[in-house]
Amino acid sequence: MERHFEKEIARVMETLLAMADEAEKAVKASLQAFLAKDAAAAQSVLDNEHAINTFEITIDNDVVKFFALQQPVAVDLRLVLAIQMVNNELERIGDHAVNIAESAIQCSPFDPLEDLPDLFRMGEMVTTMLGNSLESFFTKNSELARAQLLKDDEVDEMNRSMILKSIDIVKKNPALIEPAIEYIRVSKNLERIADLSTNIAEEEIFHDQARMVKHHTDTTVPPFSH
Repeated sequence: MERHFEKEIARVMETLLAMADEAEKAVKASLQAFLAKDAAAAQSVLDNEHAINTFEITIDNDVVKFFALQQPVAVDLRLVLAIQMVNNELERIGDHAVNIAESAIQCSPFDPLEDLPDLFRMGEMVTTMLGNSLESFFTKNSELARAQLLKDDEVDEMNRSMILKSIDIVKKNPALIEPAIEYIRVSKNLERIADLSTNIAEEEIFHDQARMVKHHTDTTVPPFSH
């Protein structure tokens, strides 16, 4: 039974890794489409949304089977719970990538705003956070996971700065209100992807170290009764 459980866990982890790859590619592609004003590339992100959703349903069903057919002990139960949480976070990351792609399509007729480099730097930081958080989860690297937790506040500040700058641009030139709104939307979606990346890093620490680090706490998870 234990060997069968390990085999099934390995299979689900492979599916989760494939889903993570799709989500990460969607974020990068949507951001690149926005920065390049490439509506066709943005549409490709929208067309591929179903792939991430299909992964989510498959993994959700697998997790239900674990609880119905297996009796995972404490450390395995933490892994199953972490898989379920990361699965949900990746689906939401895919949704935010779609939002950015939609903004890319909306913005494609307009000239880029003057603060595009700020959004580019924010995008670089968020995509790096996402990649590092995923790497930490799949390689059980708690040190790398903890490093991502420190970057979330910095992304929050970048988001606030982008919103204020976009508002200032509109005050100076009301004709730019439509692209400015989309810039704010992209910034807010990047900020949410950073939050979800932080959640994935927290799940790595939960699984690997049995510690809960949400909301700036760091406490030991009590043993599961079984």
